[in-house]
Amino acid sequence: MSEPTPLDTIEKALAGLSAGEKARLLQKVARELGGGVPGIDTDPAVCGGEACITRTRIPVWLLVSARRLGASEAALLQAYPTLRAEDLVNAWAYAQLHRAELDEQIHAHEAA
Repeated sequence: MSEPTPLDTIEKALAGLSAGEKARLLQKVARELGGGVPGIDTDPAVCGGEACITRTRIPVWLLVSARRLGASEAALLQAYPTLRAEDLVNAWAYAQLHRAELDEQIHAHEAA
């Protein structure tokens, strides 16, 4: 019988984690991968290349701006029915890693 690989050990441990713990783990892995965040896409053909929630055209800067203005996560989920709670987790993780980029986008859209 062979010894379990590190991946086998991690997969077994994942089963015992809560959804929130899994989200935090996902954020850590994404940071180690160089700033990419699962569930966030940047495509020059979509929203001018601004970071958006995967499978939507909802830009991360819009969600961050709404949150700064006091919108709750529940209000965002209600306002954007295609969003899921995990999408907001991903957006906040992206925002932590790309604060300056999002600040510039928010400023540019406010000025327009």
